[in-house]
Amino acid sequence: MKRLVIMDAERCVGCQLCMFACSRRLGFAGLDKSALHVKSVGGFERGFTVVVCRACMDPPCLRACPVNALRARDGGGVILDLSKCIGCRFCERACDIGAVFWDDSMNKPVICVHCGYCVDYCNFRVLGVEEMIRR
Repeated sequence: MKRLVIMDAERCVGCQLCMFACSRRLGFAGLDKSALHVKSVGGFERGFTVVVCRACMDPPCLRACPVNALRARDGGGVILDLSKCIGCRFCERACDIGAVFWDDSMNKPVICVHCGYCVDYCNFRVLGVEEMIRR
């Protein structure tokens, strides 16, 4: 299994190409469906940060879901079953780092699946993919 990692957040220029790529992977334009977000911590003077699922081994979002719409992913993190999700937002509130984003049009969470698609669009090598050791 692999997981998405932030290799060097200092290199991020806030271009949001990773976010566009993530949405496009699902066939959408724009940023609404992105499972990672680039946020300013003060613009070019202070830089940017990338918020993305860290593939927790014991995900608080999974424990918070009352209908088992999330299941543990090998190597950490979760996989969402949209058909089970009731839109309660408990997973979003439970994430310690704010990496569960919300799709208002579907009233469902957007959570990184660690596919690594966004990495190819990060020209500044902020993002990377690493292999996880199975436990």
